[in-house]
Amino acid sequence: MNKLYTLILAAGKGTRMKSDLPKVIHKIDGKELVKYVIEQAKDVGSEEIWLITGHKGHLVKEATADDNVFYVEQKEQLGTGHAVMQAEDKLQGKNGDVLILCGDVPVLKGETLKKFRDFHYSSGASATVMTTRFEDPFGYGRIITNKEGEILKIVEQKDATEEEKKVKEINSGVYIIDLKDLFTSLDSITSDNAGNEYYLTDVIAILKNKGKKVLTYLIKDNTEILGINTIEQLKEAESIILARKQN
Repeated sequence: MNKLYTLILAAGKGTRMKSDLPKVIHKIDGKELVKYVIEQAKDVGSEEIWLITGHKGHLVKEATADDNVFYVEQKEQLGTGHAVMQAEDKLQGKNGDVLILCGDVPVLKGETLKKFRDFHYSSGASATVMTTRFEDPFGYGRIITNKEGEILKIVEQKDATEEEKKVKEINSGVYIIDLKDLFTSLDSITSDNAGNEYYLTDVIAILKNKGKKVLTYLIKDNTEILGINTIEQLKEAESIILARKQN
């Protein structure tokens, strides 16, 4: 099995949480969101776990000081692709795959991630994207496929055409990508889009255009990829996590 290096995107401000704290250190059941994600990364057998910090990163470091993780700072928030670029020097000279997780997605199960990892390894893909479906996919990047069901690209909500917005299969923000392929592709992405950001999703189209094998892994339970942007979503995730503890 390839070595697996995990990057956790943890730089968000959490503006809609109506709080000045970094989003990932808001708590569910007394534990910071990012700690749930670190547990996910450990469950799946990560060789190293890197937190990409930003807004008030010192608070994220304090909260995770005992978790045996490493840190890299994203000084400016210029998108998910830009966040991952910050780790390139840290992973220079290493071989294996990079698992990318979001620090505000605490509900994802370790067993789901293990199945995702095993699917990626057994398929021989350069990149695998975890996807799910929503009846109302507003706000999520859409998975655009060809007639054979092969992924062609991921389109962000703000860049999607009306036709693309009708697609119900969405990007969860969770990926496993060959380490060298990831950083080679990141060198080619631009911020020429509606958000003026460097999107990690652009890596998928670049790899596809290079003839690399890029696959999707669809999970049925879309609550697992619930991202926390508001107090309401925090409460929703808490109810899911507390219900699991009782079962």
